[in-house]
Amino acid sequence: MSDTDTKRHRRGGRERRDPNAKPAAPPYIRRNIPTYDIMGEENLQKIEAATDRILAEVGIDIRDDDTCLALFRKAGAKIDGMRVRFEPGHLREILKTAPKEFTQHARNPARSVQIGGNNVVFAPAYGSPFVMDLDKGRRYGTLEDFQNFIKLAFNCPWLHHSGGTVCEPTDVPVNKRHLDMVYAHMRYSDKGYMGSITSEQRAEDSVEMSRLLFGADFVDRNCVVLGNVNVNSPLLWDGTMTTAARAYARANQAAVIVPFILGGAMGPVTNAGAIAQSLAETMVGCAITQLERPGAPVVFGNFLSSMSLRSGSPTFGTPEPAIGSMVIGQLARRLGLPLRCAGSFTTSKLPDGQAMQESVMSMLSAVHCGANFILHAAGFLDGLLSMSYEKFMMDADFCGALHSYLAGVTVDDNTLAIDAFKEVGPGSHFLGCAHTMANYTTAFFDSTISDDRPWETWSEDGSSDSATRANARWKASLAEYQMPPMDEAVDESLRDYVARKKASMSDQWY
Repeated sequence: MSDTDTKRHRRGGRERRDPNAKPAAPPYIRRNIPTYDIMGEENLQKIEAATDRILAEVGIDIRDDDTCLALFRKAGAKIDGMRVRFEPGHLREILKTAPKEFTQHARNPARSVQIGGNNVVFAPAYGSPFVMDLDKGRRYGTLEDFQNFIKLAFNCPWLHHSGGTVCEPTDVPVNKRHLDMVYAHMRYSDKGYMGSITSEQRAEDSVEMSRLLFGADFVDRNCVVLGNVNVNSPLLWDGTMTTAARAYARANQAAVIVPFILGGAMGPVTNAGAIAQSLAETMVGCAITQLERPGAPVVFGNFLSSMSLRSGSPTFGTPEPAIGSMVIGQLARRLGLPLRCAGSFTTSKLPDGQAMQESVMSMLSAVHCGANFILHAAGFLDGLLSMSYEKFMMDADFCGALHSYLAGVTVDDNTLAIDAFKEVGPGSHFLGCAHTMANYTTAFFDSTISDDRPWETWSEDGSSDSATRANARWKASLAEYQMPPMDEAVDESLRDYVARKKASMSDQWY
């Protein structure tokens, strides 16, 4: 890294922080419980063989990206128009250059995250056009809402990442809002963030702004921004997504490759077939990044979902996609790729019992399948159409509980508590013993949303439910928010870039 880039990288907020200061929670989770492998070798091989047949006999279309087709042609794939077919094992060979694990650097080094391996990173929900709260109801998202969710994620010790399009700021023109979103992540948080993927140019803007924040040489050598790239299931990669994926890979930044398979609509209604399709689509997307720049970081993503076959409506947080995620985890590990899978999925329209039941079902599948980057960890409501302030706080609180869950059970002299048994003896209690007093502040996760007081105290205090408590909690968090420092020169260069880019184009609202 050049001296200029080093200074610029530090000015992004690094030199103003006490290097000895520790965040309130770990910057990411090191899981101490094993993954849960539900499928045996014979059936895994059957799914992989079905995937090979899909790729060889049916193929995948790549639309409006001749460069991508040329890359696959050069690599030895069979090209017929926009249809691309692969011999068994071909894509797996290409994917051998992808790293098994990588660091996404944050401008505050204490917030950098490790993606892959035994690591787990929680990030907010992504992509909702609407926002919702108990006071104002459901409405289109604005830039203010977008900034609010970044501030809430920054304040939350249990969320490790700022996310990406946490909601659509619909009060900003479509062709310009990516600039405001990326800048908001950089300015209102010092955690890792995601950039735009809705065009190659917007992806390149996200990378260029990252170069202004971190320094060009640093960005060329390190991952600092992720791009969430979606397949047009079934079996179609369109040029908007492939060019965005290649733009991130070209800059040595990580594309998160994600098919969205709605069983019975964009994929088979049966789980095994949907999993095979997902594996085919994701391997092709990951391979695109490696052909563009071998060794570029990439994340194997997955988004299985179901639908109501009576109404045709999508359903989220149901058991079949959850158990399907467990198999996806096994397949991703066999490829040696970091995994993004599941999240706090729900079709509920309110932050209620249905919402949390479905979200917990889905989040536990992510935890047990071995997901490394869990997008949609907080705020997902209404089938991803709405980002809910209250659900955000409820989900974030559950993420805190998952920190303890993933820590497993520590066994040492202190936790075995033999001295406590000697002190208390038979028939007494442990409430005031020395061991309890030494460990009570760290022994259990302490929820900020749940109410565990006696009925009488709860009733006298207003009989509030969890959504009402979450409403008060997000308001308090925003009131407590303090913006992380950023060097004025870096901030000015970012604002100047945004202003110049906006001035160079007329507004587009659709």
